[in-house]
Amino acid sequence: MRTVAVVVIALAVASASCSRASEPAAPPATFTPQPYANLAQVMRGIPFTFSNIVFDSQAKDPGAPRPAAEVTSGATETFKNVYGGWQEVENSALALAEASNLLMIPGRVCENGKPVPVQEDTYRKAAEGLAAAGRAAYKAAQSKNMDAMLDVSETVSVACSKCHEPYRDFDDQKQRCTPVEKKAAAE
Repeated sequence: MRTVAVVVIALAVASASCSRASEPAAPPATFTPQPYANLAQVMRGIPFTFSNIVFDSQAKDPGAPRPAAEVTSGATETFKNVYGGWQEVENSALALAEASNLLMIPGRVCENGKPVPVQEDTYRKAAEGLAAAGRAAYKAAQSKNMDAMLDVSETVSVACSKCHEPYRDFDDQKQRCTPVEKKAAAE
């Protein structure tokens, strides 16, 4: 009888503890975007790579079968056709648009160690231009029309130049990422 009483008490305690509202768990740590690469690394890894796929689509039909000579072995070639053809161009255009967000993450530095001028109006407009060019390229790629890609390639090229000219195109690497206002004042 004593064993039955212990079991009944244990079940009652277990039942009561299960029916109590559990204490709220601590809120999960908030993810805060942060830079992991300098600006040059981001530019070489994303916009440079994917803008060239967009540019290639103006001269070479992404939907055409690839000649056997172009298919080689290796990790990149093994998966080249998974999202190839026009879908690759569409995805590349979207990567350009998304890259504009990465370019605006505070705290990123340029290759020369200077902070990326995310607060500067010229830089912000250039990032917005890249996003718009990526969206335009995506729309053109969806049409699967090489003439549309020819037209939008100019849009992408101009968007790139809006950042390259004021911030990158200098013989002296130390000048890169220097805010436009500081350059004008120094001259």
